Amino acid sequence: MANYTAADIKALRERTGAGMMDVKKALDEANGDADKATEIIRVKGLKGVTKREGRAAVEGLVTAAVNNGVGVMIEINCETDFVAKNEKFIELGNTVLDVAVSSGAADLEALLAAEYNGRTLADHVTDEGAILGEKVVVRRIARVEGAFVDAYLHRTSKDLPAQVGVLLAVDADSEAAQTAAHDVAVHTAAFAPRYLSRGDVPAETVENERRIADETARAEGKPEQALPKIVEGRLTGFYKESVLVDQPFAKDPKQSVGKVLSEAGTSVAGFARFRVGN
Repeated sequence: MANYTAADIKALRERTGAGMMDVKKALDEANGDADKATEIIRVKGLKGVTKREGRAAVEGLVTAAVNNGVGVMIEINCETDFVAKNEKFIELGNTVLDVAVSSGAADLEALLAAEYNGRTLADHVTDEGAILGEKVVVRRIARVEGAFVDAYLHRTSKDLPAQVGVLLAVDADSEAAQTAAHDVAVHTAAFAPRYLSRGDVPAETVENERRIADETARAEGKPEQALPKIVEGRLTGFYKESVLVDQPFAKDPKQSVGKVLSEAGTSVAGFARFRVGN
């Protein structure tokens, strides 16, 4: 019988994040040697990577950091919420974020190619996914810059790491600007704007919304002479739903987000919002 205890099983599970039976089998094969068992788990996990390629990695976490007016946010995915709340997975997310910050990577390709402990980050993530026994992928990265950047992370469940993250940069660094930036970051997490300003909405999207509004109004039997005003009104409604600065502010819907920021003496320099799996 292999020379290990229940405490050894627990320690190796915490160390690797592997399942109970995988840990016991590895310890049996390694005759109780924890280091050898860890290597066995990793190697067997790597053999299963190809089999997992087609699986959906829709769980995971979002994490972010701000340094000297630069905000960086990453999303890393796994297959199940069981792994998403595993300390090894959370530690991996922090490692990916650290590399994103230190490397200055501006896109996913550059991030995955960045060096970590003498190898690429992509290779490290693959190895960690093998140990965890699930498909693990770094999905995306965002960087925003401004005089002040607020990072807001929201947990949709107390048992899971943050599932929603927002970076919001403003062009002023006063106390009022900082407070407004945080409030708007929280608002952004809840209301999921797609664009910063009307000018950021693609022309084809505007024309499509205008067409839909016109066709809907005609189908409702609205009088021809009223159509232009109705279409513009519905287009304004689209902007209020999709454009951050046009959205009614969560704390005071009588004011737009843009007005709240203006009264705080600032404006949005950029923002990013991630929700795990979306």
